[in-house]
Order: sequence, then structure tokens, then C-alpha cells
Amino acid sequence: MGGAWVFPGGAVDADETVEQTARRELEEEASLPLDSSAELTPFSRWITPAEVKIRFDTWFFVVAAPEGGQPQADGQECVDLRWMAPQAALDAGAAGQLELVFPTIKHLEQLATFESVDATIAAARKRDVVAVQPRIIVEGEGARVLLPGEPGFDDP
Repeated sequence: MGGAWVFPGGAVDADETVEQTARRELEEEASLPLDSSAELTPFSRWITPAEVKIRFDTWFFVVAAPEGGQPQADGQECVDLRWMAPQAALDAGAAGQLELVFPTIKHLEQLATFESVDATIAAARKRDVVAVQPRIIVEGEGARVLLPGEPGFDDP
């Protein structure tokens, strides 16, 4: 997703769980280590639409930032980073200041509904995380992405 503003992430190594990968990628890409007591709470899981050649099965987690954490871009996979409230990121994307991709936008929209990190984590603990696999519908020369439950998603 070169050029796009996305959450830290990467491939799960053979000897890792998805949670271990999330911790490793956060430290590698943003120089933000989490101590062993930091609870990563699953927030969602997205699978790339079947219509896309390169596919991903991605878990998203929420976690409180470590006290005094000072993130820094690794300069390779991550060349810049920002701490932003979800709505501020959405506003920056709408203003053309950030290039946001569909899954990031959808997560920011959800995260913007919570009043605090604690409220976000509490809600995530109650969630039943079910894989979301959007569909891409080609119409004429354009395409649109549909999420499960949206009109037209189940149409043949």
C-alpha cells in the first residue's frame, strides 16, 4: 500500500501467532514496543475481496499506547507516521492531506464513534470478530466496494 496511510502490519511468521505479529510489526515499523502486560484486543478481521489478485487475511487490534511511548518511522516500510484522532485522520483524508484506503477509512469511521481509548477497548472486548470479506462490483468503467449486509452484496 505504498503511499497510503495505513496501520502497522505485516505477514505472520511460521512460529508466530497473529498477536505476536502485531507486537513485532508495531515495534519494527513504529519503534513502539509493547510490554508483555499490554493487552492486544481483537477489533476486526478483513479478508481481501476474491476479485483481487494479491490477497490478505488481516487482523486489526486495539491497545492502549505505552506510557511515554515515542513512535518513530523505521524509514523503510514506514517512512512517516502521525498520532491522530480517528476523525482528524478522516478529515485529513477528505481534504486530500492523507491518502487513505478503504479498510483504513472503514476502521477510522468505527473508531471515531468511541469517546476514548478505554471505551474502544471495552467495546472491542465484547465484539464477536467475524471475518469481513468485501466484494468488488464492476459497473461500466467504475467499480465499487460492498460490505456484507449492504444492498447488492448478495446479488449474483
